[in-house]
Amino acid sequence: MYSVSSSSFISTFSPKPSLHLRHSSSSRLLPRINSTVSEERSPISNPSENNVPPPSKYKKLYTRTNRNSVASPAKLRPETTLVTALFTTVEDVINTFIDPPSRPSVDPKHVLSGNFAPVLDELPPTECEIIHGSLPPSLDGAYIRNGPNPQFLPRGPYHLFDGDGMLHAIRISNGKATLCSRYVKTYKYNVEKQAGAQVIPNVFSGFNGMTASVARGALTAFRVLAGQYNPVNGIGLANTSLAFFCNRLFALGESDLPYAVRLTDTGDIETIGRFDFDGKLEMSMTAHPKTDPQTGETFAFRYSPVPPFLTFFRFDSTGKKQRDVPVYSLTSPSFVHDFAITKRHAIFAEIQIVMRMNIMDLVLEGGSPVGADNRKTPRLGVIPRYAGVDSEMKWFEVPGFNIIHAINAWDEDDGNTVVLIAPNIMSIEHTLERMDLVHSLVEKVKIDLVTGIVTRHPISARNLDFAVINPAFLGRRSRYVYAAIGDPMPKISGVVKLDVSKGDRDDCTVARRMYGPGCYGGEPFFVARDPGDQEAEEDDGYVVTYVHDEVAGESKFLVMDAKSPELEIAAAVRLPRRVPYGFHGLFVKESDINKL
Repeated sequence: MYSVSSSSFISTFSPKPSLHLRHSSSSRLLPRINSTVSEERSPISNPSENNVPPPSKYKKLYTRTNRNSVASPAKLRPETTLVTALFTTVEDVINTFIDPPSRPSVDPKHVLSGNFAPVLDELPPTECEIIHGSLPPSLDGAYIRNGPNPQFLPRGPYHLFDGDGMLHAIRISNGKATLCSRYVKTYKYNVEKQAGAQVIPNVFSGFNGMTASVARGALTAFRVLAGQYNPVNGIGLANTSLAFFCNRLFALGESDLPYAVRLTDTGDIETIGRFDFDGKLEMSMTAHPKTDPQTGETFAFRYSPVPPFLTFFRFDSTGKKQRDVPVYSLTSPSFVHDFAITKRHAIFAEIQIVMRMNIMDLVLEGGSPVGADNRKTPRLGVIPRYAGVDSEMKWFEVPGFNIIHAINAWDEDDGNTVVLIAPNIMSIEHTLERMDLVHSLVEKVKIDLVTGIVTRHPISARNLDFAVINPAFLGRRSRYVYAAIGDPMPKISGVVKLDVSKGDRDDCTVARRMYGPGCYGGEPFFVARDPGDQEAEEDDGYVVTYVHDEVAGESKFLVMDAKSPELEIAAAVRLPRRVPYGFHGLFVKESDINKL
């Protein structure tokens, strides 16, 4: 039985600044607007560059306006060349006659509905209004969240994972806050901005079945030969997550190298560029590197559709990349999105999501080259984190255990046992096609490295993912987990606090905060009240996230007290315009921002 009240949720906010946050389950205090906003304008980077006056009217996309949104002046569209126009026409033929968006998972009208719709302009640093409580002094710094935000509205199939990366940063200083939203200026973004149209094909939705793959593959080849872009410069979106290591802040997407970014004194976001660590990092890197808070080392990997399918590597505390460790014992191309580390080991999951490389399967079955293989038995691979060769990797079959994200891991029994906490995805076949049908069950898994015995049990029955811990406890035994509640995924209706130290057959939920009817958030993030206090309790801090009220068309930044029994709201900030739903984020301390 839960130790919190089932009626705990965030109430709506009054438009009058004098009113404070109140619980209300039966009525809403705010006048409603039955829509969210996406205004069709050409993409901009800095509105002041062209001195173009603001347009008098906006053409509505997917309907809807928001009286609280901040509009930016539109930029002139770039001149479209004859080559671009020709290739765009060919692409329209493919999208219309060969591979139209026939499935909901790749239909932009479905995928980009509501608050999943992009904001089609950037937002320079804009002051925010604190509408409840006050921002704690320990939050001096910036919370930054990454997510897909297509620069151009898709004309054909589009998957949620295919949008250009946009960073939404709320900069907090002396109890005040500003919001800034900027695209990560990837090579792909810059090429397409200059062309005035999408040029580089979508990875998750651009190749559905053999006919579409051949057609788009040929079009891509002609674009490269015509000099529209050079794939050697990377085709990644940098739309998945962020990481701070080696005294640098990176926007990450696993299909490319990291992109270094920085925050200015005014709270603006600047893209420094694609980063290869003095030429030692090739091809790509995971969007979920792990930095040991005690040693300063960062561990990472990449996966590939060709051998070696998995490559493990690390950066020392000075930021120098160490040599690759190819893992040849992974014998087929698998989707490896995340991993975990302990003081002694790294843990990888080979799951039932695979890269379908068999040509006949694509011809006969169609669909995406990334899909589910229910005939495969999931495995966990454990390798010493300072391994020099892949022969040190040990694999353990764990039937029915499919994880996309890892929460934490640690060693027990003098390193002879590894404990892993992670959400296990039920009905793996729905992961890419029907995320609303996915249920993720957080489990604790123990691997006896001596006997090979694997034991596991669920620690919560809820549909949970996008879970985080106090970052200071990464790789060592931790007690508390803060996880997003799917309602259904990818919508997040609240956050729970789990105590994983409870008994194996107990529900570990110890606190919960529901955002309220029509309100949905994203991944939570834990910020310690005093990061320098080595004696502080693990949950002494705050849980922060963005939340959007779909009925009012208004977004907020919430600060919740992590120790309180109902994750009580310590502060709420009304944002100057909506923040679309996204993926992963982090909080960067002011002292770390100053290092950028």
